[in-house]
Amino acid sequence: MATNGAQQAFGPDQVLQAMLTMRGGDSDKKRTAHEYLESFQKSTTAWTTTIAILQSNAEADVKLFAATTLRGKITYDLTTQVPASEIPAVRTQLLALLKRFAPGPKPIRVQLCVCLAILAIQMQGWKDVLPVVVSSLGDDVESHACILDFLRVLPEEVTEGRKITLTDEELTLRTTELLEQNAPQVVQLLINYAHSSPAAATNPQLFECITSWLREVPVNEIVKSPLLNIVFRALESDSSFQAAAECISTMVRETREIDDNVETIQVLLPRVIALRPMIQKVIEDEDVESYKSLTRLFGDTGYAWAVAIAREPSHFRPLVDAILECAAKDKDRDVIEFTFDFWYDLKQYLVLEKYIQARVELVDVYAKLVDILLSHLEYPESGSGNEKDLFDGDREAEEKFREFRHHMGDTLKDCCEIMGVSECLAKVHNAIKLWMQKYAGLANGASVPHWQKLEAPLFSMRAMGRMVTKDENTVLPQLMPLLVQMPAHEKLRFATIMVLGRYTEWTSEHPDFLSPQFNYIVSSFDTNSKEIVRAAAMAIKYFCTDCKHLLSEQVVQLQQFYDQILDKLPEVSQEEITEGVATVVSAQPKDEIYKLLKLFCDPLVQRLMTKANNATDEDGKLAVADHLQLITSFAQGVVILPPVERGQEDPAVKYWQEVFPILSKVLDSFLGFPPICERVCRCWRFMVISHRGAMAPILPDMANQLASGFAASKQGCFLWVTGAILREFSDDREHVDDAMTEHIYVFFEAQATNVLRFLSELSPQDLPDVTEDFFRLVVDGLLYYPQRFIPSPIFPSVFEAALSVLVLEQREPLSATLHYIRDVLGWGTAYPPSSYDHLPASVTEQLKTIVKQLLVAQGETLIKRLLAGMMITFPKDCFADASGALLTLFEIFPDQTATWVDQTLRLLPQSTVTPIEVDRLMTKIREKLSTNDTGDVRQIRSILQDFTNTYRRRYVAPRDGLGALEGSRFRFSG
Repeated sequence: MATNGAQQAFGPDQVLQAMLTMRGGDSDKKRTAHEYLESFQKSTTAWTTTIAILQSNAEADVKLFAATTLRGKITYDLTTQVPASEIPAVRTQLLALLKRFAPGPKPIRVQLCVCLAILAIQMQGWKDVLPVVVSSLGDDVESHACILDFLRVLPEEVTEGRKITLTDEELTLRTTELLEQNAPQVVQLLINYAHSSPAAATNPQLFECITSWLREVPVNEIVKSPLLNIVFRALESDSSFQAAAECISTMVRETREIDDNVETIQVLLPRVIALRPMIQKVIEDEDVESYKSLTRLFGDTGYAWAVAIAREPSHFRPLVDAILECAAKDKDRDVIEFTFDFWYDLKQYLVLEKYIQARVELVDVYAKLVDILLSHLEYPESGSGNEKDLFDGDREAEEKFREFRHHMGDTLKDCCEIMGVSECLAKVHNAIKLWMQKYAGLANGASVPHWQKLEAPLFSMRAMGRMVTKDENTVLPQLMPLLVQMPAHEKLRFATIMVLGRYTEWTSEHPDFLSPQFNYIVSSFDTNSKEIVRAAAMAIKYFCTDCKHLLSEQVVQLQQFYDQILDKLPEVSQEEITEGVATVVSAQPKDEIYKLLKLFCDPLVQRLMTKANNATDEDGKLAVADHLQLITSFAQGVVILPPVERGQEDPAVKYWQEVFPILSKVLDSFLGFPPICERVCRCWRFMVISHRGAMAPILPDMANQLASGFAASKQGCFLWVTGAILREFSDDREHVDDAMTEHIYVFFEAQATNVLRFLSELSPQDLPDVTEDFFRLVVDGLLYYPQRFIPSPIFPSVFEAALSVLVLEQREPLSATLHYIRDVLGWGTAYPPSSYDHLPASVTEQLKTIVKQLLVAQGETLIKRLLAGMMITFPKDCFADASGALLTLFEIFPDQTATWVDQTLRLLPQSTVTPIEVDRLMTKIREKLSTNDTGDVRQIRSILQDFTNTYRRRYVAPRDGLGALEGSRFRFSG
């Protein structure tokens, strides 16, 4: 808090010393210095100290820190720390500082311009901003740079005005005064400046300024003015090329509403097309940055005018050809990415029936684009001759290339939609055939000449996979036999496996191709390449998923292969291949399931017991936890559908009944090792979710294990499974008898009571994970058993526990708790949760009354916790839920909630918020409430969010304590 901070010394020397400490290597001293500088930035002393530093001979980085601090002070603290009568003096000092820093350094000058812009927004009585700034800074060349910076940042800061403590009405009026009313004057200023000298006409600052004001000035006014010629002529200068290109791009983007800007587009189109010869020039000059700017300009233009291109393809064809040329000549893949959005957006129009003619006229463009993309997809030739390192050790370049290929793959899909999938696949087929004609005879083992030209079409085929239908019978029947004949080069084999795994849906409809493909994948496990083995395991998963019925006859052989290969695979691949084979088992006849589960899972269970018996260190225990995931895949994946009739035995559950005691024993043996507990509970949770009512025979034993497990270990994973049981056996489920429903609710309440006792012994900070899991559980209790939970004796205690959790700063437990609070509040509104329309109206009314009584008792505390969190402690991700809870309280008790908010805000130190600000906020809130309009009431949410965001910036870190807003400890005596 500012009062606390003021007790520290915040002179220039102390700040400079803290800055020097931040450059050092001592982490503890740096942390202390960082905390000191944070406190300094929020102190009242910072006003004079920052100005003193800026007027001193301190180093540039210290002055930049001072300028940045001053910007924050003007943004957040002007009205609370500077008397209104002294604000004009702040303006005078700022103008003097701007004059001082007009020659530079530029970063400091820009920060001071931002300071002045923010001050101008807040000084509502300052009506002649531009004349004062221009006259104060003077007419020399250095001052021109400063004026241009100010003009550039002014629209940006006004647009970001929500962070400034003005009302919406005040900000709207100030926007009109500073931008709309000044626009003609600004345009004339820029014209005069551009004509003042040849250097001015090519000054990048000029074009950055025009770009900034294009969001405020109608684009046709700029296009009709002398500035248009100046901007296009600036492309002839190297120094202004990029800024001018960005300025033109912005002009074009402002014409995206085609029908409203026909005349402007008619003026701009020939000017943009006339730039096409520059493509070759920047390539010859090896000017990569200008090439990027030019391509971005063409791409942005095509993107903005995509619908116009679809309407008049012939008229706009030169523009499309220019974009295609940029992509085609990009040998080093520097610029083609700037065209991707255009190809996608144009495709979105061309696939519509109304633009079929344009599609016909432009299909050749997309055909050429496929050829361009195929060439760009090729891996580079190794400069060192080392096939293992194609990027000469540059891992960043390698990763960028991989990512880039996937973006190109998306554009290939766009081409498929325009040309047709078979036509695109034909290009892939031709590329593969061409390589085989030229180089296949030269391939020798793993030595494959120009393999890049073969791998690229394979990658493109994989990228197109999503677009290919199961009934493609033109090209794929010719392509598939070629794939399994690929040379034994690592990257070719990897690419082939990825293609085969991508086309398994097609293969499921063409069973003649299954055997050679599956055998190719299986044989790949014999290679020494980890990457190929991982790809093969993934492909097996897809084959098993999509071709499960075709593989039924080989299910026993599949188990033998699975058992042999499993221990040789990395963990991720073990999980993938297990998920696949479980899918095949699930597709078998119901009377075969029990036998097949024993066949596949008994060896897994045996491995589990062996690993558990040998787990004497952490690695051994982690191996047990990892292996449990494989059993979970079968529990989750092998499900009897449709479910067995009530009273009949489920063959899958019959098997899990046999395994359950073993899992329980493993759990009991490792209750002190959370990863194993979590994996066992995850397995049980998926059993419950997947088999639902059929799990009834296992449920009593499972409930006992969950209760004893939580009591012994206090781990949240036991609450996961409790929640799953609650959901799957809730009283509105079919085929769940009343006795079962009663037992499950009693079990839930017992678990909740245990957790409340536990939370009473420890603070939420000690075990945030358990807190999160508990509130996710009670969300389920409220959702599925409201008529039992809300009237229960533990309901008020759970709500009190929720209030105690709101002092945390971790996102996950806070989010779960806020969700619970919002769900509780929902029962107090005029329209309780619609999912319980089946409850009698009298019951619903009773529940609403209970919730309202609870809120009357706890509402003030809830308001304190929510506002303290939003102003001080909550992470940003929790703001939406917190403000949503506040809004619901306003809907339930509008006047009382307003009183609670008022009382809470007046508990804050006056050094951080003045009574006048609280009065202004409460006036706005009560104005919205007085209208009885739902839309106005909902605006209270954004009003409070703006206020708390502003306060959050002012408040000195939570280590100073929350004072009257400090949370109380939860106590439970049940």
